[in-house]
Amino acid sequence: MALSMYHYIENTWNSEEWKKSVLRQRLIKWRKEPSIVRLAKPTRLNRARSLGYKAKQGFVIVRVRVRRGGLNKPRPNKGRRPKRMGVYGYSPAKGYRWIAEERAARKYPNLEVLGSYYVGEDGLYKYYEIVMVDPSHPVIKSDPKHKWLQDPSNRNRVFRGLTSAGKKVRGLRKSRGLKGTVRYKWNRKQKEREEKKRHEASKYYKLQEYDKIPGK
Repeated sequence: MALSMYHYIENTWNSEEWKKSVLRQRLIKWRKEPSIVRLAKPTRLNRARSLGYKAKQGFVIVRVRVRRGGLNKPRPNKGRRPKRMGVYGYSPAKGYRWIAEERAARKYPNLEVLGSYYVGEDGLYKYYEIVMVDPSHPVIKSDPKHKWLQDPSNRNRVFRGLTSAGKKVRGLRKSRGLKGTVRYKWNRKQKEREEKKRHEASKYYKLQEYDKIPGK
């Protein structure tokens, strides 16, 4: 069976040699550019096509950079002194990809976000490419796969958490008991309680064994 062109694009993207040579030079160039840049074509064509991108009028590719790391809080200077001041360790409530989508949507208010994907990161920023669509363009109106964007219920979908990144942060992904999910952890803890291996269960079990000792 012949492999598609997108298979080789993905293999090239995942190769460490390519990341150390080509991607590293691109990141140096991207850091000097503005935070939101409109592109002529996607960097990862296979990922863009998987999100519904087509090389025709009405589609726009935007690269957005988001600053990495946690958030800091202003140091309190009034009232009682908290133990650790509450200054460090505040991570954003949203994912970086969702934040990048919202910034692109604010930059281009007449476009709708179709999806996004990761393209790289350095020590200071993370870079994402956003696939955007103009729902008012005649080409999009005549496209049966994308004319659903004209529905008023789909306007400003990125700000309502209707994109893939937004649904992930909102916890709407169906886990089906996959390892690392909340449902998986709950089932694992419940099984440990039944087997008396959980710390609160083992403590109760030890007390029962202690009461069974004669003379106690």
